[in-house]
Amino acid sequence: MVAETIRLTQTVKGAGCAAKLAPGILDKALCGLDLPFDQNLLVGLDRADDAGVYRVSDELALVQTLDFFPPMVDDPFSFGQIAAANALSDIYAMGGVPKTAMNIVAFPAKTMDISILRTIIEGGLSKMKEAGVVLIGGHTVEDSELKYGLSVTGYIHPERILTKRNLQKGDRLILTKPLGTGIIATAIKAGLADQELIDRVTQAMATLNLYAALIMEDFTVHACTDITGFGFLGHLAEMVVDSGFGVHITASAVPVYPEALEWAAMGLIPAGAYNNRNYRGAFVDFAASVQQRVQDLLFDPQTSGGLLIAVAAGEAESLVAALKAKGIECAAIVGEVVNRPVDRIVVE
Repeated sequence: MVAETIRLTQTVKGAGCAAKLAPGILDKALCGLDLPFDQNLLVGLDRADDAGVYRVSDELALVQTLDFFPPMVDDPFSFGQIAAANALSDIYAMGGVPKTAMNIVAFPAKTMDISILRTIIEGGLSKMKEAGVVLIGGHTVEDSELKYGLSVTGYIHPERILTKRNLQKGDRLILTKPLGTGIIATAIKAGLADQELIDRVTQAMATLNLYAALIMEDFTVHACTDITGFGFLGHLAEMVVDSGFGVHITASAVPVYPEALEWAAMGLIPAGAYNNRNYRGAFVDFAASVQQRVQDLLFDPQTSGGLLIAVAAGEAESLVAALKAKGIECAAIVGEVVNRPVDRIVVE
């Protein structure tokens, strides 16, 4: 088993973070297409969001999402857990409750033992059970590169949907997991990370955003997203651009892995971070005091990252305290929604 697990990241081209198309490519592919219209589609392709939402009745809507990627850790069980937690996160970010899931698998059957796939699925199942989600099927194809993830369906009340596009003046922004998993995953692939760090980061990536989502239900949350492949600033830009507001971020308040900062200073930056900066960097203003390594970390593509929550200013401290009381110890207020500059992110 050890020999097989070592191959997980070594045999995947570009493994090191959740690989997505470079930002903007999908927009170009979809531009001008005649998409089907239905008045019950509440959240769809007309705006960037974490999941789609379709109204079934006045009191019920379906929330749907899909995510899969190659391994970023060598342990198959942990990989399955991380991939499942990452897919489920989109439902939580919308304020929904996930209920059913389907496996998505690409597997190199000619070069990898089937026991590896079984262990990956067992890891995914462990997170589905923790989330109260049932597995109802899936689809598997043979591929030269291993990939795993889930298609997830949940439910929500149509009037309680949390989207990215509802920032309010004065809102405080709270982040629930530290940044740096893309850089660290790159370091793992290069053999630079020690086992203690691998275990710590693996546990964080495998942690469901369920618990943060349950806590925020008791607070006045206006908008929410989860931080994944487009990085902290990439996903924040999706909230800010065309919102009519701006955001001030305090760089020193953002929770990060110290090891990721050290590797960023050495230039160990995944390609996805440069893609994210190229796509959204025009909307970000950095103060001269913000070091380059911090800038790179804020664009670092994340795997199964935390929630970024926009909450009413008067409730922000209480929400952070509630998150910390439930074991989400790194939760922190990282920024504020302001009137000016409009549609821009200022990092100080």
